[in-house]
Amino acid sequence: MRPHRKLSAAAAATLLALTTLTACGGGGSAASTADDQNGKIKIMVGGLDKVIYLPARLTQQLGYFEDEGLHVTLLTEPAGVQATTSLVSGDVQGVVGFYDHTLDLQVKGKQVESVVQFAHAPGEVEVVSNKAAGELTSAKDFKGKKLGVTGLGSSTDFLTKYLAVKNGVQTNEFTPVAVGAGQTFLSALQQGSIQGGMTTDPTVAQIVDKKLGKVLIDMRTPEGSKQALGGPYPSSSLYMNTDWVNSHKDTVQKLANAFVKTLKWMSTHTPEQIAAKMPADYAQGGKALYAQAIKDTLPMFTKDGVMPADGPETVERVLKAFNPNLKNASVDLKKTYTTAFVKKG
Repeated sequence: MRPHRKLSAAAAATLLALTTLTACGGGGSAASTADDQNGKIKIMVGGLDKVIYLPARLTQQLGYFEDEGLHVTLLTEPAGVQATTSLVSGDVQGVVGFYDHTLDLQVKGKQVESVVQFAHAPGEVEVVSNKAAGELTSAKDFKGKKLGVTGLGSSTDFLTKYLAVKNGVQTNEFTPVAVGAGQTFLSALQQGSIQGGMTTDPTVAQIVDKKLGKVLIDMRTPEGSKQALGGPYPSSSLYMNTDWVNSHKDTVQKLANAFVKTLKWMSTHTPEQIAAKMPADYAQGGKALYAQAIKDTLPMFTKDGVMPADGPETVERVLKAFNPNLKNASVDLKKTYTTAFVKKG
């Protein structure tokens, strides 16, 4: 984890400018009772324009937060690890990020839980540049390579390390490079500062479209997840501090209602219909390419927000394979998620 930090006023203002807010007013402390009574919630997303986190912005676009009487501010960070830092430091009430952070935080003494599980597969893709394609043909070839991840300590970093260890490459035998996503990832691949890396759509679709590289390992479907990781891998989720959840159950229930409604909507609409609801600037590679990115990623999402059976066990096994903090630690998986809200809604 990175050191805790507070968002500066300037940074907060910049982040706020990135989103269309539903009706946000003053701030107050993260767990402010006044804010909660007004239904004002701040949620940090580990990349608002990433398709793996699409339900966050789509819920706002569909008006489902407002339907529940909530005024949700969506903030964005380029990687899930920074989003987690914002939650732990009290800047936000929730994070839309990978479920695996809840296990990592538990062994560090922080009790955080997933309250809505968006996905049962990672939605991540390991890509390789065209120049390196001849020497990087599988995870067994990671040794000596520079591989892009969104951020050090992020879920892309976690999964890259697992794929390496699973295929006989130690974590100190390759170099993870924090390159973010989108244009920064594309540039790193193009310039050769990384030979490959892990990213998501719409970045994957742009890499293939621009012929900068190709897909090496595809984890956008449950089948791909099982092949690469040995089982379902619950990833994108809404996770929150357990203490906050227990003291704000009405608000959490409203959030769960809104997100589950979105997941159901997604399951009954086409990629083109979904893309049409999103902000125009999310389709940086063009409307058709963005719709294709959504289509390729849609299989990762759940329809009901419920944690998949055996999912937490897969995540624990993956993390323990390479993470020294978790290797010999005892994790209480039942405390890392709850299905109470999504099943009640």
